[in-house]
Amino acid sequence: MTTDTAFQPIAGAAALADEAAQPYDRRWLTVDEQDRWLDASRAPGLSGLEVSLRFGYLVIRADGMLRLDIPLDVIEDDDSVERTARVGGQAVRVVDEGDLASAWFSQWLGQPCRLVKVHPDAGPVDWAA
Repeated sequence: MTTDTAFQPIAGAAALADEAAQPYDRRWLTVDEQDRWLDASRAPGLSGLEVSLRFGYLVIRADGMLRLDIPLDVIEDDDSVERTARVGGQAVRVVDEGDLASAWFSQWLGQPCRLVKVHPDAGPVDWAA
């Protein structure tokens, strides 16, 4: 199905004009060491990512980097991976995607950061904040 609407699996990163991406729109975000959202203005490298959905994974590619595959619908049930991210003034319940994703994004963006997923029980996120 062709659509004129684009969806961003990673908030602030490349968008996909693919209806299959709709359930994953802004499901992930990168945060700094203080758990504040790194939008495209604070992390310009986000715009250089190539993002796709394949076989149950969010596939992330960038020039000079190995491909990173993140499971789409897996939420770790270990409370130790839950954190609170800040999007503007809003506190958002998120799940950390782990050290490998953190190392990958820190290398690509040139600053310490983590990739986190909005928890399915979190309320709506005000991205304009």
